[in-house]
Amino acid sequence: MFYEPKNGHGLPHNPFNAIVTPRPIGWISTRGKDGIDNLAPYSFFNATAYVPPQVMFSSTGTKSDREGTKDSVSNIRESGVFCVNIVEYAMRDAMNASSATIPADVSEFDHAGLTRVECETIPCARVDGVPAALECTLVDVVKLRGEANYLVLGEVTGIYMRDDCLKDGVFDITSYQPLTRLGYRDYSMITDLFSLARPDD
Repeated sequence: MFYEPKNGHGLPHNPFNAIVTPRPIGWISTRGKDGIDNLAPYSFFNATAYVPPQVMFSSTGTKSDREGTKDSVSNIRESGVFCVNIVEYAMRDAMNASSATIPADVSEFDHAGLTRVECETIPCARVDGVPAALECTLVDVVKLRGEANYLVLGEVTGIYMRDDCLKDGVFDITSYQPLTRLGYRDYSMITDLFSLARPDD
């Protein structure tokens, strides 16, 4: 099968998200100017550079109480900071609950029954108990093609790692089983690893 996106795919569901998988989930926490802590998962998320460490995520929808975007992007534009919380399999239900569309004056932390911990380098909260969190300052918000597509770029200013995930000086992802996004309503978790030596090693 071959199709051009501009002409449609003719399938029951869009296959694009199922093709670009697995995708790490950035559980993005922000704080509004009213002091309310927002939390939402984004699967268009990844690291973009090592030195200095930088990350990105994309927001692709709107809310009726925000002008052309979602709470996360709106808050980041105002505050200039955000935190990326890494999602483990054990937190899948809380992550899913935080994706609900709720009013901007209601915190997803409370809605999902999560505890806040104040970040060290930015005025923002992170999710208590996550395997890792990346505290970020805003680099840029880029408007992408499409009605409500925005790319958010950030520089990491602080990194939290849960102590039990550090083994012999290595951040061991098998200790918490990272949750990844697939297509449709599907997810996966990472349990098995293998290593490959690079040709120049």
